[in-house]
Amino acid sequence: MDLSDSQLSKLGEELRKASSYEDLMGKDGILKRLLGKSLEGFLEAEMVDHLGYHKHSVAGNNTGNSRNGYKKKTIQSEQGKLDIRVPHDRNGEFSPKVIPKHTRRLGGLEDTVLSLYSKGLSTRDIQEHIKEIYGASLSSSAVSMITDKVHIMVQEWKNRPLQSCYPILFLDAVHFKVKQDGHYVSKAAYNCFAIDTEGRREILGIWIGQAESSIFWTSVLTDLKNRGVEEILIACVDGLTGFDAAIEAIFPKTVIQKCVVHQIRNAFKHLAYKDRKPFMADLKEVYTADTLEMAEMCFEKLKDKWGDRYNAVITSWEKNWAYLTPFFSYSKAIRKIMYTTNSIENLHRQFRKVTRSKNVFPSDQALMKSLYMAQDNLTDKWCGRISAWVEMRAELIAHFGERFTKYLM
Repeated sequence: MDLSDSQLSKLGEELRKASSYEDLMGKDGILKRLLGKSLEGFLEAEMVDHLGYHKHSVAGNNTGNSRNGYKKKTIQSEQGKLDIRVPHDRNGEFSPKVIPKHTRRLGGLEDTVLSLYSKGLSTRDIQEHIKEIYGASLSSSAVSMITDKVHIMVQEWKNRPLQSCYPILFLDAVHFKVKQDGHYVSKAAYNCFAIDTEGRREILGIWIGQAESSIFWTSVLTDLKNRGVEEILIACVDGLTGFDAAIEAIFPKTVIQKCVVHQIRNAFKHLAYKDRKPFMADLKEVYTADTLEMAEMCFEKLKDKWGDRYNAVITSWEKNWAYLTPFFSYSKAIRKIMYTTNSIENLHRQFRKVTRSKNVFPSDQALMKSLYMAQDNLTDKWCGRISAWVEMRAELIAHFGERFTKYLM
């Protein structure tokens, strides 16, 4: 029993108007009705396979068996009861696979679809897996409508209250191709990844915007504040122009650490091939120094030796020095975490793995849905406590005092 275009259009309109989880999965929820219709479609497909001919086809004449109407059946799904119509054959030989005889509980079809989607499978791949598992077809529209329930979950996740204090925050963006006004454009997914007061990792949010800009980051930080964040001790960012001003405008007391690795890569791009190895060796003496004073001495030597040849590189380090060197004030355990944005870049690599089957997204909403499912799938892996947190917490208390301690349990 495939859904007609008018039925799909009606369900699609209802879905767009849905404003709560109850609208989707309540007693008369849109997706519950869609699931019921999809299950009936499975059963019809199984009946065709069982009898060997389609409904009303003359191929069924004199075959010795035929359809014999429907019987109502109530099954229990994870979202409540579903009332469906099960087709019967005259000889009583039809034994469906998707809902076997005497079965009163659905075997997790929705969870299967959502699990496959969260792992980055395309709609076509999901259809093939469902056919393999259940032996019947699920239309692309049905797959899309089942996964569209994620939109409500996304809104609840994006608007959830946050903790009052995050000792360390990582901010970075990753880019994807999205269809907009008939053209493919690059969109930035702005991501916030933090370590909380218990030393646990948490993805605070994902925002979709145009090419990365400090103006958009200001709106992201404002959103964090509106959701309850009062204090950020250390913020780790890349070298985007204006990033420091955006953070200082919303969280003026935050220590800003620009990614040293990004700065090193930027320097490397401007070096002549024959100078790369000796220059990088001298530069390493700067960022691996034991203290800020030693780093300053090593930088002066670097400047004296290479300043005439690579003035632009040296000037860039001088310009960003105040934001490249805060990590020298901390122990090696904290330095290792804060001197680079590798932590959030590792998260981006996981996002890429999940989305690699989707070269282009049809909309911002589709991209957000995929990234939300990806982060939800990664939660157990990424949200454990970081090692050596007890020692790191003691050091942060020594550095920040009451700014940190008043938020501890």
